[in-house]
Order: sequence, then structure tokens, then C-alpha cells
Amino acid sequence: METVTSAMDELLRVAQLGEPLWVASVDRHNYVLNEEEYFRLFTGPRKEGFQAEATRESAMIYSAASDLVTILMDVEQWANVFSGVVSRATNLQVVSSGQEGTYNEVVQAMNVEFHVASPVVPTRQSYFARYCRQHVDSTWAIVDVSLDHLHPTLFNMCRRRPSGCLIKDMPSGYSKVIWVEHVEVEGGGVHSMYKPLIRAGLAFGAQRWLAILDGYCQRIANGSVPLDVIGFLVGSGRESLLKVAERMVRGFCRGVNASVANTWTTLSGLDNLSDSVKMMTRKNVDDPTTPLGFQLTMATSFWLPTPPKRVFDFLRDGNTRKEWDMLLFGEDIEEMAHIVTGNEDGNLVTMYQVKDTNQNSKQTILLQESRKDLTAAYVIYAPIDMVSADTILCGGDPSSIPILPSGFTILPDGPIRGGRPTPHGETGGSLLTLALQVMVDPAPDANISPASVSMANQIICDMVDKIKETLIS
Repeated sequence: METVTSAMDELLRVAQLGEPLWVASVDRHNYVLNEEEYFRLFTGPRKEGFQAEATRESAMIYSAASDLVTILMDVEQWANVFSGVVSRATNLQVVSSGQEGTYNEVVQAMNVEFHVASPVVPTRQSYFARYCRQHVDSTWAIVDVSLDHLHPTLFNMCRRRPSGCLIKDMPSGYSKVIWVEHVEVEGGGVHSMYKPLIRAGLAFGAQRWLAILDGYCQRIANGSVPLDVIGFLVGSGRESLLKVAERMVRGFCRGVNASVANTWTTLSGLDNLSDSVKMMTRKNVDDPTTPLGFQLTMATSFWLPTPPKRVFDFLRDGNTRKEWDMLLFGEDIEEMAHIVTGNEDGNLVTMYQVKDTNQNSKQTILLQESRKDLTAAYVIYAPIDMVSADTILCGGDPSSIPILPSGFTILPDGPIRGGRPTPHGETGGSLLTLALQVMVDPAPDANISPASVSMANQIICDMVDKIKETLIS
């Protein structure tokens, strides 16, 4: 308990102190940690060969403080909400169960893998304790601190100095959240085009975490708004549609990163190293949430000299989809229904029907979620059959509907205006990850032929070329 108590005391001071601990950057648009002052105030050895990353951010989140505490302390829920940053999370041990019926004084040991949804950014593994405490002014504080001193040879890729958040209820249903991320990491293996983004804290920093949390709470709030329907729907269909879309997004983010669970092979790529296509195969024999059989994943990350907002708007637009989606074979799509999921323009869950000119073929439905915040944007989709679509729209249980998501991660290409992206990513360039996940054979023990790999590689390369032609012209 001494380790987490000391970490809690440090978090409270780091979150609330100003200068000289946090000093304005050269352009005075954000604040950076003064490491000399930090080590004067706080004890603890520096980790040799590692680089420090420290960020602090605050926001007003539309949620009760107690609900935010539940999200952060329930490890499974926390990993699901923050799937854009958390690849895997395991609650290894509840060290202290705290006060009955609340998370006050709860301490748990966790093993977590943090990620960017791209195969060219190594994940960060960390072993730490999470401690929750409610203070006399009703402010909740949750702190993480690494436990690498207990297992110095394990999980040493990312050392968490006291990091976490302070949460306090405010009027009109809001909570004020102050978030601090302070880590020491081994910086090797990161592709050069992602280094400015990571150094600015836009991949793993406090602003990223708060943007995700804010987006999730907006999604919950918008879930009570009636569904905007084109066609037909009963009331319970909204909940089913949101559930399956959320699962689709989680599956995409965790399926296209550089996690130790994902074994990538680099193929001969496009024009340069950054455009290299990576391939991975999986065999699903018993998981009903994805199609049973032999699956192929192809992914590539590349830079575009195009603002993230323009990339996002182009890729999410059903009217222009056939310009880049080689798997549509030139067919149009028609919107069936959509749900607004956030305050940002374009945050939607949409169901499309492919207008197949071959009347004898099975009807294909595309489920798509487009979401964005100040730090990232996604356009993620998956084909489902008409029976599954009917189940969703009629409010049936979507948990066993098999989903194999494909799509895009859209990130700013680095810090803009002193470490912060402009609103909605309207300037600068974009880091775009494209990933396709397809079913190769319904037999899990099938093998993939070189011809199939070559064909899939050509499809993804053609898609990249089409996107570049449109967005760079």
C-alpha cells in the first residue's frame, strides 16, 4: 500500500501544480513537464535508456463522476471503452477490495498492452497497480503506478510513473476531469512518420484519453435520441445496432495493431517503405462473434498531404464509396438507417444495402461506424447478410452475429499549433491505416495459396492508389 499511497499523493500534486513544474512551450500553446523540477520535488530513479513522456489535460465530460469511476475501475469495461488505446488488459489481482459497495480504496494489479491502431507502431506493455480513492471534497482520484520493481525483468517496455485522473461532479450533469499521463518508454521500433504524433502526446497522451472518454459519453447520451430512419425500424433496434457497431470497432482496433498476439508478415509493398503491406492469417474454429474458418488480414499505413477532416469525410461518404472500395465491384450502396452517436459532424452508425445488379445473388448489407475527435478518426465497416440485418433492426440479440471488420484509422501527422491539432483536423497531413479482413475459406484448416496472397495484395494496393489519386489531386 505504501507504493500506491505515495503515487496518489504525487498525482494530486502533479495534476494541480502549475509553474515551474508545468511550463509553457516555446509557442505557449501547451504545457510541458519540467523534468528538473519534477525530480527536485519527487523521488524515484530515472530508467536508463528510456525517454519520458508527460502530458496533462482537463475537460468537462457529460457524465456523473461515479459512472466515470466505474468505467475506469472495471477493467473489462475500461478496455472496451478505450479500445483505441488499449489492446489487452488483465486484472491480475485485487490487492485491496476497499469499502463495500464502492470503489473507494480499491487497489488492483493489472497487465496492460497499449497500442496505436497500426501495424507499424510497437505496442507498449506495462505492469502496474491502479488505486482509487474518494477525498473529503468528494473528488475521486484514480492513480496508476508501475510495479516493475517487483518483477524487474518483466513488462519493462513502458514504465508508468504516477498517472491517472481527478474527477469531480459539476452542475448540469457534467464532471470535471483532470488527466495526467507520465510514462518512461523504450522508443525503438516506431516508424518515423509516427514519431511526431507520439512525441506530441496525441497517440498515448492525456488529450487522447480524454477525447476517447468524451466521445464515449456523447455516444451514451445520444443513444437516448430517437433513431433517424430511412426505411423501417422498431425502437429496440437502436440498442442492437449500437452494440454490434461497438463490437465491430473493438475488433478492428485490436486486429490491426502490432500486438504480440498479431503475427505480421511484410509483403513487397507499394511505392516506399512506409507503404509496405503487411499480412496476417487467423484460424477461427469456435468463436461465433467472427466468421468461422480461415481469415486473411492485410494492412498498410501511409502518409497523405491531406487534412484528416477531408480524408474522414471522403471515406465515410456512401456516395463516393465505389471510387475506392474495390470489393464493391463498382456497385452503388443505399442507406437503410443511421444513428447519430456524437456531437461532431459525421459521428454515425450507418447501415447500407449494396445495390447489386445481379438479382440472383444474395443481398449484402454493410454496417459502418464513422467516429472522430480532436486526436483521431475512424471509418470501420463489415459486411453482414440480410438475416443478421433483420435481427439487428428488429432489436434481436446481436452478440452472436459474426463480424469481420475492415476500415481506416485516420491520425494527424504530427503536432499542429504547439502540440494540439486544429479543430476537426482541418489543416496538416494525415497518417492513414487501411486494413482489410476477409474470409478466405470456411474450413479453418485450409491454407492460403500464393496466388490468393498476390490478389489480396493487389486489391489493397489498388485501393491505396485510388484514395491517393482522389485526395491528392
